Amino acid sequence: MKLSKMFHPLVWIILGGTIFTRIASFMAMPFLAIYLHNEIEASPLQIGLTIGIAPLISTVGGFFGGYLTDRFGRKSVILLTIFIWSIVFFGFATAHAVWFFVLFNALNGLCRSFFEPSTQALMIDFTPADKRKRLFSLRYTAINIAAVIGPIIGVYIAQLSSPSIPFMLTGIMYIVYAVFLFFVLNRYEMQKPKATTQTKILQTFTLLLTNRVLLSFIFGAILINIGYSQFDSTLPQVIELKIEDGTKLYSLLISLNAAVVLLLQLPISIVSERFSSTTTLLVGILFFAIGLLLFGFSNNYTLYIIAMIIFTIGEIFAFPTMNVMIDEIAPDTQKGTYLGAAQFKNLGGFLGPIIGGWLLTHYIDTLFVVIAALVLCSCFFYKSKLKPHA
Repeated sequence: MKLSKMFHPLVWIILGGTIFTRIASFMAMPFLAIYLHNEIEASPLQIGLTIGIAPLISTVGGFFGGYLTDRFGRKSVILLTIFIWSIVFFGFATAHAVWFFVLFNALNGLCRSFFEPSTQALMIDFTPADKRKRLFSLRYTAINIAAVIGPIIGVYIAQLSSPSIPFMLTGIMYIVYAVFLFFVLNRYEMQKPKATTQTKILQTFTLLLTNRVLLSFIFGAILINIGYSQFDSTLPQVIELKIEDGTKLYSLLISLNAAVVLLLQLPISIVSERFSSTTTLLVGILFFAIGLLLFGFSNNYTLYIIAMIIFTIGEIFAFPTMNVMIDEIAPDTQKGTYLGAAQFKNLGGFLGPIIGGWLLTHYIDTLFVVIAALVLCSCFFYKSKLKPHA
């Protein structure tokens, strides 16, 4: 079967939109820590709080967003969220105080926590179960295509004009995508919310809390995200301290991260299909930890590049597998709710920058050693094969 015919046209539209919006986001958001440091003169802890507030809000928002998309349908949640999201980026472009950045990044996290479960659930609705692992792999590839292009454009635009312009351009691109989706989604008949999804939100939350498989997944993922969050928070600050003109190196590492994903995603995906999701995730955790340790010892371009490659291999093994796990765990009538509940893993993205910021201030030499140890601790939550909740 040709790849173009493997998925519904709407799935391809959403995947294309993922590339478009992620290019917009990658033009600005990876440089938020550097922007706060250079333009706002924020402290490491203030930067950590600003970066970490988005995943903190998405931790709770993801559950509500996933529940609402099951309860009221995908289209309404997607369209409302993307319009609000565009306003958030205009806010970034015009803010001049740290606390405004905290507020706007909180809204950024809330929007993402509504938009991600909704679009993923929508693609699942139009994709047979036996093709979903390939779907998540393609979606991850789409994100990393954007990650190659976005940072390069962002650095180029910021150097030609003001560092705030990439945020403004991102807001414009999100408005364009919102208008496009408004017309496209009205062309297709969306799946109606099923009677079994008409459960009160408190009952749904209680049900999820009793699902030990889901909880084990979330606790392990929190620790993994503590490690991964250093990529956006402490790593650019450490590079700025160690390397002259660190912004260029960090931009290179972001693009390298995405390029390695594009190069190795398919072969690693083929290999990982021979093993269980748990085994694949454990391999990813090991590579993550090694990459983090190498970041701590790096002091030149070559070492940072090697560390980034190893770190990225861990990412390739781990992140698509985590989405597959949630699909395996979730009942058919509650895909959005479970995808949303899985956003509780983003608590690690909140704690990570704060922990990293504190270590950067007081114990910079052991920062990445401590973080790598925390990531390795996630293995205890995946020591046995996760099975769907009955």
